[in-house]
Amino acid sequence: MTVTRTRPGTDSSDSTATPRRTSTTRPVRLWSGRVTFRVHPRTAVVSLAALVLALLSLVVSLCVGAYTVPLPDVAQALFHGTGDRLAVHFVNHERLPQALLAALVGAALGVSGAIFQSISRNPLASPDVIGFNSGASTGAILAIVTFGGGAATVATGAVAGGLMTAFLVFVLASRGGLHGVRLVLVGLGVTAMLGSVNSYLLTRSSLDNAQNAHIWLVGTLNGRGWSSVQMMAVALAVLFPATVLLGRQLRMLELGDDLASGLGVRVDRVRLALTVLGIGLCGVAVASAGPIPFVALAAPQIAAMLTRGPGVSVLSAGTVGAALLSAAHLASAQLFTTLAWVGDLLGPLRLVDESQRNNQLPVGVTTAVLGGVYLAWVLFKRRGTGRA
Repeated sequence: MTVTRTRPGTDSSDSTATPRRTSTTRPVRLWSGRVTFRVHPRTAVVSLAALVLALLSLVVSLCVGAYTVPLPDVAQALFHGTGDRLAVHFVNHERLPQALLAALVGAALGVSGAIFQSISRNPLASPDVIGFNSGASTGAILAIVTFGGGAATVATGAVAGGLMTAFLVFVLASRGGLHGVRLVLVGLGVTAMLGSVNSYLLTRSSLDNAQNAHIWLVGTLNGRGWSSVQMMAVALAVLFPATVLLGRQLRMLELGDDLASGLGVRVDRVRLALTVLGIGLCGVAVASAGPIPFVALAAPQIAAMLTRGPGVSVLSAGTVGAALLSAAHLASAQLFTTLAWVGDLLGPLRLVDESQRNNQLPVGVTTAVLGGVYLAWVLFKRRGTGRA
Protein backbone atom coordinates (compact mmCIF):
# COMPACT_ATOMS: atom_id res chain seq x y z
CA MET A 1 0.00 0.00 0.00
CA THR A 2 3.05 2.26 0.12
CA VAL A 3 4.64 4.09 -2.79
CA THR A 4 8.23 5.25 -2.89
CA ARG A 5 8.87 8.89 -3.66
CA THR A 6 11.58 11.47 -3.75
CA ARG A 7 11.87 13.79 -0.81
CA PRO A 8 10.07 17.16 -1.15
CA GLY A 9 11.94 19.58 -3.35
CA THR A 10 13.99 16.92 -5.16
CA ASP A 11 13.71 15.24 -8.51
CA SER A 12 14.75 11.77 -9.47
CA SER A 13 17.61 13.21 -11.43
CA ASP A 14 18.80 15.35 -8.51
CA SER A 15 22.18 14.04 -7.47
CA THR A 16 21.97 15.87 -4.14
CA ALA A 17 18.83 14.01 -3.09
CA THR A 18 19.03 12.36 0.29
CA PRO A 19 19.46 8.59 0.00
CA ARG A 20 16.26 6.71 0.62
CA ARG A 21 15.85 5.06 3.95
CA THR A 22 15.24 1.41 4.20
CA SER A 23 11.72 0.44 5.13
CA THR A 24 10.64 -2.08 7.69
CA THR A 25 7.29 -3.59 6.92
CA ARG A 26 5.43 -6.32 8.73
CA PRO A 27 3.19 -8.90 7.09
CA VAL A 28 -0.45 -9.00 8.15
CA ARG A 29 -2.46 -12.13 7.48
CA LEU A 30 -6.25 -12.26 7.64
CA TRP A 31 -8.74 -15.09 7.32
CA SER A 32 -6.22 -17.86 8.03
CA GLY A 33 -3.66 -16.44 5.61
CA ARG A 34 -5.99 -16.22 2.63
CA VAL A 35 -5.45 -12.42 2.57
CA THR A 36 -1.91 -11.15 3.19
CA PHE A 37 -0.47 -7.66 2.93
CA ARG A 38 2.46 -5.76 4.37
CA VAL A 39 2.11 -2.75 6.68
CA HIS A 40 4.69 -0.12 7.58
CA PRO A 41 4.16 0.38 11.36
CA ARG A 42 4.99 4.11 11.39
CA THR A 43 2.70 4.71 8.42
CA ALA A 44 -0.11 2.95 10.27
CA VAL A 45 0.49 5.08 13.39
CA VAL A 46 0.56 8.33 11.40
CA SER A 47 -2.61 7.40 9.52
CA LEU A 48 -4.39 6.50 12.77
CA ALA A 49 -3.27 9.75 14.43
CA ALA A 50 -4.50 11.77 11.44
CA LEU A 51 -7.86 10.01 11.61
CA VAL A 52 -8.13 10.82 15.32
CA LEU A 53 -7.35 14.49 14.62
CA ALA A 54 -9.97 14.60 11.87
CA LEU A 55 -12.52 12.98 14.21
CA LEU A 56 -11.76 15.44 17.02
CA SER A 57 -12.16 18.36 14.63
CA LEU A 58 -15.48 16.93 13.48
CA VAL A 59 -16.80 16.51 17.04
CA VAL A 60 -15.77 20.04 18.07
CA SER A 61 -17.36 21.40 14.88
CA LEU A 62 -20.65 19.82 15.92
CA CYS A 63 -20.55 21.42 19.37
CA VAL A 64 -19.47 25.03 18.76
CA GLY A 65 -20.89 27.78 16.61
CA ALA A 66 -23.68 30.34 16.65
CA TYR A 67 -25.72 27.91 18.76
CA THR A 68 -23.56 25.97 21.22
CA VAL A 69 -24.64 22.36 21.68
CA PRO A 70 -23.27 20.36 24.65
CA LEU A 71 -21.63 17.06 23.79
CA PRO A 72 -24.38 14.87 25.37
CA ASP A 73 -27.00 16.73 23.29
CA VAL A 74 -24.86 16.21 20.18
CA ALA A 75 -24.79 12.46 20.84
CA GLN A 76 -28.54 12.40 21.42
CA ALA A 77 -29.21 14.32 18.21
CA LEU A 78 -26.84 12.13 16.21
CA PHE A 79 -27.85 8.69 17.42
CA HIS A 80 -31.51 9.22 18.35
CA GLY A 81 -32.57 12.32 16.42
CA THR A 82 -34.24 13.68 19.52
CA GLY A 83 -33.67 16.49 22.01
CA ASP A 84 -33.71 20.23 21.59
CA ARG A 85 -35.11 21.09 18.15
CA LEU A 86 -32.45 23.68 17.44
CA ALA A 87 -29.72 21.25 18.48
CA VAL A 88 -31.08 18.56 16.15
CA HIS A 89 -31.31 21.07 13.31
CA PHE A 90 -27.81 22.49 13.71
CA VAL A 91 -26.12 19.13 14.33
CA ASN A 92 -27.85 16.90 11.79
CA HIS A 93 -28.70 19.30 8.99
CA GLU A 94 -25.99 22.00 9.03
CA ARG A 95 -22.80 21.10 10.88
CA LEU A 96 -22.53 17.35 10.30
CA PRO A 97 -22.77 17.51 6.46
CA GLN A 98 -20.16 20.26 6.29
CA ALA A 99 -17.80 18.50 8.71
CA LEU A 100 -18.09 15.17 6.89
CA LEU A 101 -17.62 16.90 3.54
CA ALA A 102 -14.45 18.58 4.84
CA ALA A 103 -12.97 15.19 5.78
CA LEU A 104 -13.99 13.53 2.49
CA VAL A 105 -12.79 16.39 0.27
CA GLY A 106 -9.51 16.57 2.19
CA ALA A 107 -8.98 12.82 1.78
CA ALA A 108 -9.69 12.98 -1.96
CA LEU A 109 -7.31 15.90 -2.45
CA GLY A 110 -4.58 14.19 -0.41
CA VAL A 111 -4.81 10.97 -2.44
CA SER A 112 -4.97 12.88 -5.72
CA GLY A 113 -1.88 14.90 -4.78
CA ALA A 114 0.01 11.71 -3.85
CA ILE A 115 -0.83 10.16 -7.22
CA PHE A 116 0.38 13.10 -9.33
CA GLN A 117 3.46 13.77 -7.22
CA SER A 118 4.41 10.11 -7.50
CA ILE A 119 3.87 9.52 -11.22
CA SER A 120 5.69 12.78 -12.08
CA ARG A 121 8.36 12.24 -9.41
CA ASN A 122 8.00 15.91 -8.48
CA PRO A 123 6.58 17.15 -5.15
CA LEU A 124 5.23 20.34 -6.80
CA ALA A 125 3.06 18.40 -9.26
CA SER A 126 -0.17 18.64 -7.30
CA PRO A 127 -3.49 19.17 -9.09
CA ASP A 128 -3.82 22.79 -7.96
CA VAL A 129 -0.35 23.65 -9.30
CA ILE A 130 -0.42 21.92 -12.67
CA GLY A 131 -3.75 23.35 -13.75
CA PHE A 132 -6.37 20.70 -13.06
CA ASN A 133 -8.15 22.85 -10.49
CA SER A 134 -8.12 25.81 -12.87
CA GLY A 135 -9.58 23.62 -15.62
CA ALA A 136 -12.27 22.39 -13.26
CA SER A 137 -12.98 26.01 -12.33
CA THR A 138 -13.33 26.96 -15.99
CA GLY A 139 -15.80 24.13 -16.53
CA ALA A 140 -17.79 25.11 -13.46
CA ILE A 141 -17.89 28.80 -14.41
CA LEU A 142 -19.06 27.89 -17.92
CA ALA A 143 -21.81 25.79 -16.35
CA ILE A 144 -22.82 28.65 -14.04
CA VAL A 145 -22.78 31.25 -16.80
CA THR A 146 -24.54 29.05 -19.37
CA PHE A 147 -27.00 27.01 -17.33
CA GLY A 148 -27.43 29.00 -14.14
CA GLY A 149 -25.34 26.92 -11.76
CA GLY A 150 -27.33 23.96 -10.47
CA ALA A 151 -25.34 21.60 -8.23
CA ALA A 152 -25.30 18.70 -10.70
CA THR A 153 -24.50 21.00 -13.62
CA VAL A 154 -21.60 22.63 -11.78
CA ALA A 155 -20.25 19.22 -10.75
CA THR A 156 -20.43 17.92 -14.31
CA GLY A 157 -18.76 21.03 -15.67
CA ALA A 158 -15.98 20.86 -13.07
CA VAL A 159 -15.16 17.20 -13.77
CA ALA A 160 -15.27 17.73 -17.55
CA GLY A 161 -13.07 20.81 -17.30
CA GLY A 162 -10.55 18.98 -15.12
CA LEU A 163 -10.40 16.01 -17.52
CA MET A 164 -9.88 18.16 -20.61
CA THR A 165 -7.20 20.23 -18.87
CA ALA A 166 -5.42 17.10 -17.71
CA PHE A 167 -5.46 15.70 -21.24
CA LEU A 168 -4.01 18.96 -22.61
CA VAL A 169 -1.29 19.18 -19.92
CA PHE A 170 -0.20 15.57 -20.31
CA VAL A 171 -0.13 15.78 -24.12
CA LEU A 172 2.04 18.91 -23.98
CA ALA A 173 4.30 17.56 -21.22
CA SER A 174 4.73 13.99 -22.50
CA ARG A 175 6.74 14.70 -25.64
CA GLY A 176 9.87 12.57 -25.28
CA GLY A 177 8.62 11.03 -22.04
CA LEU A 178 6.90 12.47 -19.00
CA HIS A 179 9.26 14.60 -16.92
CA GLY A 180 8.31 16.13 -13.58
CA VAL A 181 9.81 19.58 -14.17
CA ARG A 182 8.27 19.84 -17.65
CA LEU A 183 4.89 18.79 -16.26
CA VAL A 184 5.01 21.54 -13.62
CA LEU A 185 6.08 24.21 -16.12
CA VAL A 186 3.40 23.24 -18.63
CA GLY A 187 0.85 23.12 -15.82
CA LEU A 188 1.80 26.60 -14.61
CA GLY A 189 1.41 27.95 -18.16
CA VAL A 190 -1.98 26.33 -18.60
CA THR A 191 -3.03 27.61 -15.16
CA ALA A 192 -2.13 31.17 -16.17
CA MET A 193 -4.11 30.91 -19.43
CA LEU A 194 -7.14 29.41 -17.72
CA GLY A 195 -7.01 32.13 -15.08
CA SER A 196 -7.38 34.70 -17.82
CA VAL A 197 -10.25 32.72 -19.35
CA ASN A 198 -11.98 32.55 -15.97
CA SER A 199 -11.62 36.30 -15.47
CA TYR A 200 -13.03 36.98 -18.94
CA LEU A 201 -16.02 34.69 -18.31
CA LEU A 202 -16.76 36.52 -15.07
CA THR A 203 -16.74 39.89 -16.84
CA ARG A 204 -19.21 38.60 -19.46
CA SER A 205 -21.68 37.03 -17.03
CA SER A 206 -24.60 38.61 -15.22
CA LEU A 207 -24.11 40.08 -11.75
CA ASP A 208 -25.85 37.16 -10.01
CA ASN A 209 -23.93 34.52 -11.94
CA ALA A 210 -20.64 36.35 -11.39
CA GLN A 211 -21.34 36.52 -7.66
CA ASN A 212 -22.18 32.81 -7.50
CA ALA A 213 -19.08 31.91 -9.49
CA HIS A 214 -16.87 34.13 -7.35
CA ILE A 215 -18.13 32.51 -4.12
CA TRP A 216 -17.55 29.07 -5.62
CA LEU A 217 -14.03 30.00 -6.80
CA VAL A 218 -12.94 30.91 -3.28
CA GLY A 219 -13.49 27.31 -2.13
CA THR A 220 -16.08 26.97 0.60
CA LEU A 221 -18.11 24.39 2.49
CA ASN A 222 -20.70 26.91 3.63
CA GLY A 223 -24.19 25.86 2.68
CA ARG A 224 -23.18 22.39 1.50
CA GLY A 225 -25.62 19.60 2.37
CA TRP A 226 -26.07 15.86 2.30
CA SER A 227 -26.21 15.69 -1.50
CA SER A 228 -22.57 16.84 -1.70
CA VAL A 229 -21.59 14.35 1.02
CA GLN A 230 -23.24 11.50 -0.87
CA MET A 231 -21.47 12.41 -4.10
CA MET A 232 -18.07 12.54 -2.40
CA ALA A 233 -18.67 9.31 -0.47
CA VAL A 234 -19.64 7.41 -3.62
CA ALA A 235 -16.64 8.79 -5.52
CA LEU A 236 -14.22 7.81 -2.76
CA ALA A 237 -15.81 4.37 -2.38
CA VAL A 238 -15.16 3.69 -6.07
CA LEU A 239 -11.88 5.51 -6.74
CA PHE A 240 -9.89 4.97 -3.53
CA PRO A 241 -9.88 1.12 -3.56
CA ALA A 242 -8.81 1.21 -7.22
CA THR A 243 -5.95 3.53 -6.28
CA VAL A 244 -4.86 1.22 -3.49
CA LEU A 245 -4.87 -1.75 -5.89
CA LEU A 246 -2.49 0.17 -8.17
CA GLY A 247 -0.28 1.27 -5.27
CA ARG A 248 2.41 -1.33 -6.02
CA GLN A 249 2.67 -0.20 -9.66
CA LEU A 250 2.69 3.43 -8.51
CA ARG A 251 5.66 2.59 -6.30
CA MET A 252 7.52 1.07 -9.23
CA LEU A 253 6.79 4.07 -11.48
CA GLU A 254 8.79 6.22 -9.08
CA LEU A 255 11.84 4.18 -9.99
CA GLY A 256 11.65 5.45 -13.58
CA ASP A 257 9.92 4.22 -16.70
CA ASP A 258 12.75 1.95 -17.88
CA LEU A 259 13.18 0.19 -14.55
CA ALA A 260 9.43 -0.08 -14.03
CA SER A 261 9.06 -1.66 -17.48
CA GLY A 262 11.84 -4.08 -16.61
CA LEU A 263 9.91 -5.09 -13.49
CA GLY A 264 6.88 -5.93 -15.59
CA VAL A 265 4.84 -2.75 -15.21
CA ARG A 266 2.88 -1.63 -18.26
CA VAL A 267 3.95 1.96 -17.76
CA ASP A 268 1.62 3.73 -20.18
CA ARG A 269 -1.48 1.83 -19.11
CA VAL A 270 -0.77 2.16 -15.38
CA ARG A 271 0.06 5.86 -15.68
CA LEU A 272 -3.13 6.48 -17.67
CA ALA A 273 -5.23 4.58 -15.13
CA LEU A 274 -3.67 6.45 -12.19
CA THR A 275 -4.09 9.77 -13.99
CA VAL A 276 -7.78 9.11 -14.53
CA LEU A 277 -8.18 8.12 -10.88
CA GLY A 278 -6.34 11.22 -9.68
CA ILE A 279 -8.36 13.51 -11.92
CA GLY A 280 -11.57 11.85 -10.83
CA LEU A 281 -10.75 12.40 -7.14
CA CYS A 282 -9.65 15.99 -7.72
CA GLY A 283 -12.58 16.79 -10.02
CA VAL A 284 -15.24 15.53 -7.63
CA ALA A 285 -13.58 17.35 -4.72
CA VAL A 286 -13.51 20.62 -6.68
CA ALA A 287 -17.09 20.09 -7.80
CA SER A 288 -18.19 19.63 -4.17
CA ALA A 289 -16.35 22.46 -2.47
CA GLY A 290 -14.62 24.59 -5.11
CA PRO A 291 -10.88 24.81 -5.84
CA ILE A 292 -9.52 24.56 -2.30
CA PRO A 293 -5.77 25.27 -2.54
CA PHE A 294 -2.69 23.65 -1.00
CA VAL A 295 -4.26 20.54 0.57
CA ALA A 296 -3.30 18.33 -2.39
CA LEU A 297 0.17 19.86 -2.37
CA ALA A 298 0.91 19.71 1.33
CA ALA A 299 -0.82 16.53 2.54
CA PRO A 300 1.46 14.00 0.73
CA GLN A 301 4.59 15.92 1.77
CA ILE A 302 3.51 16.16 5.41
CA ALA A 303 2.62 12.45 5.39
CA ALA A 304 6.05 11.62 3.92
CA MET A 305 7.84 13.65 6.59
CA LEU A 306 5.85 12.06 9.41
CA THR A 307 6.12 8.47 8.23
CA ARG A 308 9.88 8.76 7.50
CA GLY A 309 9.63 5.80 5.14
CA PRO A 310 11.01 5.35 1.62
CA GLY A 311 7.69 6.58 0.27
CA VAL A 312 4.26 7.78 1.24
CA SER A 313 1.18 5.62 1.12
CA VAL A 314 -1.97 6.89 -0.50
CA LEU A 315 -3.70 5.94 2.75
CA SER A 316 -1.54 8.24 4.90
CA ALA A 317 -1.80 11.05 2.31
CA GLY A 318 -5.58 10.70 2.38
CA THR A 319 -5.88 10.69 6.17
CA VAL A 320 -3.52 13.65 6.54
CA GLY A 321 -5.54 15.52 3.90
CA ALA A 322 -8.73 14.76 5.82
CA ALA A 323 -7.18 16.01 9.06
CA LEU A 324 -5.84 19.19 7.42
CA LEU A 325 -9.13 20.21 5.84
CA SER A 326 -11.19 19.25 8.90
CA ALA A 327 -8.99 21.43 11.11
CA ALA A 328 -9.08 24.25 8.56
CA HIS A 329 -12.88 24.03 8.40
CA LEU A 330 -13.11 24.28 12.19
CA ALA A 331 -10.74 27.26 12.25
CA SER A 332 -12.68 28.99 9.46
CA ALA A 333 -16.02 28.48 11.19
CA GLN A 334 -14.77 29.85 14.53
CA LEU A 335 -12.52 32.69 13.39
CA PHE A 336 -15.05 35.54 13.60
CA THR A 337 -16.54 34.19 16.83
CA THR A 338 -13.07 34.06 18.39
CA LEU A 339 -12.22 37.57 17.19
CA ALA A 340 -15.51 38.88 18.62
CA TRP A 341 -14.76 37.17 21.96
CA VAL A 342 -11.28 38.70 22.06
CA GLY A 343 -12.82 42.08 21.18
CA ASP A 344 -15.20 41.73 24.15
CA LEU A 345 -12.22 41.19 26.44
CA LEU A 346 -10.40 44.22 25.04
CA GLY A 347 -13.37 46.50 25.66
CA PRO A 348 -13.58 49.49 23.29
CA LEU A 349 -11.23 47.91 20.73
CA ARG A 350 -13.48 45.87 18.42
CA LEU A 351 -11.72 43.43 16.08
CA VAL A 352 -14.89 42.59 14.11
CA ASP A 353 -18.33 44.09 13.85
CA GLU A 354 -20.92 42.48 16.12
CA SER A 355 -23.04 41.54 13.10
CA GLN A 356 -20.17 39.38 11.79
CA ARG A 357 -19.84 37.30 14.97
CA ASN A 358 -21.57 34.23 13.49
CA ASN A 359 -20.17 34.46 9.96
CA GLN A 360 -18.01 31.67 8.56
CA LEU A 361 -14.83 32.38 6.63
CA PRO A 362 -14.61 30.28 3.41
CA VAL A 363 -12.27 27.39 4.12
CA GLY A 364 -10.36 28.09 0.90
CA VAL A 365 -9.10 31.36 2.40
CA THR A 366 -7.79 29.53 5.46
CA THR A 367 -6.00 26.82 3.45
CA ALA A 368 -4.44 29.48 1.21
CA VAL A 369 -3.02 31.30 4.24
CA LEU A 370 -1.81 28.08 5.87
CA GLY A 371 -0.37 26.88 2.56
CA GLY A 372 1.62 30.08 2.18
CA VAL A 373 3.01 29.67 5.69
CA TYR A 374 3.88 26.05 4.92
CA LEU A 375 5.76 26.95 1.72
CA ALA A 376 7.66 29.70 3.57
CA TRP A 377 8.62 27.16 6.23
CA VAL A 378 9.82 24.68 3.59
CA LEU A 379 11.94 27.36 1.91
CA PHE A 380 13.32 28.43 5.30
CA LYS A 381 14.36 24.85 6.09
CA ARG A 382 16.11 24.57 2.72
CA ARG A 383 17.90 27.92 2.87
CA GLY A 384 21.23 26.23 3.63
CA THR A 385 20.91 23.37 1.17
CA GLY A 386 21.01 25.39 -2.06
CA ARG A 387 17.75 23.78 -3.20
CA ALA A 388 15.31 26.56 -2.24
